[in-house]
Amino acid sequence: MKKEMLLAMVACFFISLTAITGVYAIEKSKETVTLSKQEMDITGDGKDDVILLKGVPYDEEDSFLKRIYLEVAASNEKTYTLSLESGSKASVQLIDLNNDGVKDLFTSVLSEENEGTVFNLIYSLKDFVVTKLAVPEPIEMESHFLNNFKAEIRLAQSGKSYIFNLKDRKNYYSKMGVYYKGKLNEPTELTVNTFNSLNPVTLEGEIKGLKGIQRVTGIANGDTIALVESTWIFDNGHWRLLYSDVKKDQQK
Repeated sequence: MKKEMLLAMVACFFISLTAITGVYAIEKSKETVTLSKQEMDITGDGKDDVILLKGVPYDEEDSFLKRIYLEVAASNEKTYTLSLESGSKASVQLIDLNNDGVKDLFTSVLSEENEGTVFNLIYSLKDFVVTKLAVPEPIEMESHFLNNFKAEIRLAQSGKSYIFNLKDRKNYYSKMGVYYKGKLNEPTELTVNTFNSLNPVTLEGEIKGLKGIQRVTGIANGDTIALVESTWIFDNGHWRLLYSDVKKDQQK
């Protein structure tokens, strides 16, 4: 009798465990949210594919997604899952960036809500083959403060130098100990950020390219000194820089 009761208890335990696991799986599936849905031919066979951008938030109130991915239901009746970086404000644009006649998947994810870094990935599904395309590398540059409340930015690719007058911030910099009577207390470099935005643009001849913007900041993340703009075209398997410019931040 005791043996039969023991077996019955074990059976109830596994039944309860199975039920709990099933409920948990249902709850987990409800956490996934569909951010966007698009239908377009991205394989080159002339038939529309369904592209879903999905994410899994940390909780219902959180806009930050711990997992973001693309789910492509292709016309060959196969489903392709493409992982993205975690973050917020995820988006996907269908645009032919490598100029092969087939739309690519250009994705953007913001790392932080305010003035964060943007993560970009480009996928191609031409002929039902998943290929991750490269994205442009941020422009390399040297940047530092100069005496008399000035700053210099020199682009590595072009060698061109830009000088910025920062006298409108002299009280702030003096208070923070960067300057004393207009002279630097010590050599101080600026902070060159990676892309804060990278977006598709139409170039001459209707060819698609990318335009990036990088922030150069002073002694704090909010102390934006300049914006570095760059325009890129995909050429022979890599991104080629077409144009670059440095402009003073007009918000100051």
